[in-house]
Amino acid sequence: MRLSRRGLILGGSALLAGCSSAASTSSLQLAGAVAPNLPTLPDRAAPAAVQITDVGTTIDPHGVVRKDLIERARAAMDVHGHKISKRDRMYLVDFQKFSGEDRLYEVDLEGGWVTAYRTSHGRGSDPAHSGYAQQFSNRPDSHMSSIGAYATAGASWGSQQGPNVLLDGLEYSNNLARERAIIIHGADYADPAFLARQGKLGRSYGCFSVSHADLIPLRERMGEGRLLFAMT
Repeated sequence: MRLSRRGLILGGSALLAGCSSAASTSSLQLAGAVAPNLPTLPDRAAPAAVQITDVGTTIDPHGVVRKDLIERARAAMDVHGHKISKRDRMYLVDFQKFSGEDRLYEVDLEGGWVTAYRTSHGRGSDPAHSGYAQQFSNRPDSHMSSIGAYATAGASWGSQQGPNVLLDGLEYSNNLARERAIIIHGADYADPAFLARQGKLGRSYGCFSVSHADLIPLRERMGEGRLLFAMT
């Protein structure tokens, strides 16, 4: 498995993320189909070439991201406009997809291009470690992923996870993100070597864990006040 920096980047490795907390609130249960066998991972594709015309920019012209995910995210950007101060790009997570596939997307809303990464889901969302997230929660100590709209809150550094990007949950489904320490951070179990050995990424405690290499550009570019939107 090789690491490509031409727009589409790998992720996968072994330790658990320490992104959890205490207290309690509501839990969201969402069933998702679990494949009986691990799928064959697709070859890495080249980044989509985008043509900007006089009538404007086409967002994701090659259909890298599910259309409904883009539409829901753009609607969320309008709903939470007071929290989303930067509209040049947004970040999307497709939790319908297998963890070994690209499913974290940076979407350039000015140029139209899409960069894809891999990201882990919470161990509570996938107790059988199938590679598919099946249930989601906002409850502390659930170790589940949370869906909905987040605002990036800037680069940070933690004693457990090191460099990271903070997130503020904007909806009832994720508004305890800070309390639960749900962040974007690098993890060995999201590095390419782990994916090559295991055929899927490891699981976090609910954080959006990415490979250490992928965290570098994400941490620099996500900044503060941009939308991250996760859905199934």
